[in-house]
Amino acid sequence: MTANEFAAGEMAEETPQLGTRKVETPAAAPATKPAVGAGTGTGTGRDRYLDLLRSLALVRVVAYHLFGWAWLTILFPSMGVMFALAGSLMARSLNRPALKVIRSRVRRLLPPLWAFSAVILTMMLVNGWQPTKDPDTSGSWGLASIFNYVLPIGAPPYPEHLGSESGFLEATWPQEAAGPLWYLRAYLWFVVASPLLLWAFRRVPWATLLAPLALTAVVGTGLVTIPGETGNAVTDFAVYGSCWVLGFAHHEGVLKRFPRYAAVSGAVFVMAFGLWWASTHLGEEGWDLNDIPLAQACWSFGFVVILLQYSPSWQKLPGRLGSWDRLVTLSNNRAVTIYLWHNLLIMATVPIIDKAYELPFMQSDRATSALDSTYTMWMFFLVWPLIGAAILAFGWIEDLAAKRSPRLWPNGSRKQRSSTPQRSSTGTSVKGAARHQRARNP
Repeated sequence: MTANEFAAGEMAEETPQLGTRKVETPAAAPATKPAVGAGTGTGTGRDRYLDLLRSLALVRVVAYHLFGWAWLTILFPSMGVMFALAGSLMARSLNRPALKVIRSRVRRLLPPLWAFSAVILTMMLVNGWQPTKDPDTSGSWGLASIFNYVLPIGAPPYPEHLGSESGFLEATWPQEAAGPLWYLRAYLWFVVASPLLLWAFRRVPWATLLAPLALTAVVGTGLVTIPGETGNAVTDFAVYGSCWVLGFAHHEGVLKRFPRYAAVSGAVFVMAFGLWWASTHLGEEGWDLNDIPLAQACWSFGFVVILLQYSPSWQKLPGRLGSWDRLVTLSNNRAVTIYLWHNLLIMATVPIIDKAYELPFMQSDRATSALDSTYTMWMFFLVWPLIGAAILAFGWIEDLAAKRSPRLWPNGSRKQRSSTPQRSSTGTSVKGAARHQRARNP
């Protein structure tokens, strides 16, 4: 299997920018031919530019949830980018029967989720969580909400605090661990709504593209308040809906047919409005756009328009970027796993680093102060080996979900390419046959 063939995007498009509700992540691509007239492709191979965007989004998500820097939401709006890439893949997939496509997306999403849910539910129960005595889950409806760990149609329950501050993990770890599941819920609803959204986009493109922004101006500004998790779900759908539909526009070739100067000028205007709105509605975290829905929607929308308008459609990473090819391939192939596990693994770095204070050469005030001042950076460096371990332990489930042979480390290496049978254009499995390249995918 070559780097141009891996199904890494399966997560992003099939799933999926994590902690609290400010979590963010990550989508897959079926091996179908692009629709006639889809003006975005230069063949049928994976677009490495879009794969690179997905990898950058995952890194940015991890950095945001570790450092908490609000400016990262402006520097690179990961969630908007990921939803747009997923929308593009979904539009291409819908050249096949809609029900079959939806079933395929759900099938690819759920097994990795089940593995994650089994681990964190076991951890919560072992640590003393009793759903029948929890005020949020004591009723029959509350207990039924646990089903969201199996099929994320709503918000899964979890205790806000579990254990003690002196435990292996912070007492808020359930909230941090379950945080990423909001994205899976949003992704699932976008997948289910896509046949109707694509039908509407092909008939009234402008109205379909801008309607989510208008809805965000209503439900994301307090003009209309929808309480509880229903309100959160509607707001998420509105904030990122235009980015999802931008993925449709990308696949259909609409963005390429639109004059670049007009598209970029309009995008900059929308982004400027988003920043202005943010400046007058700063939350507790200042310029964190995750706390300002309308600003997030506008900034993400404009940012994605520019990224897709200038999309170079690489068949391989150019120049020095080529040295990152295997990591880009790996992160795309394991996007769901990285997204699901990274927040819990960030918390797991703390007790590991704390052991350093017990080392003999760390007993001086100077050494302790040095570690204190660089603690977060050590967390950032340590979380990646832990993510690698999670890929080895759970990543192969993504392959089973996609009906592929399980792989421990699918980074597109030559060994994998030589041992993985490829399909010819007729669908016959031919070892060494060149596979049709895909035009676009997140």
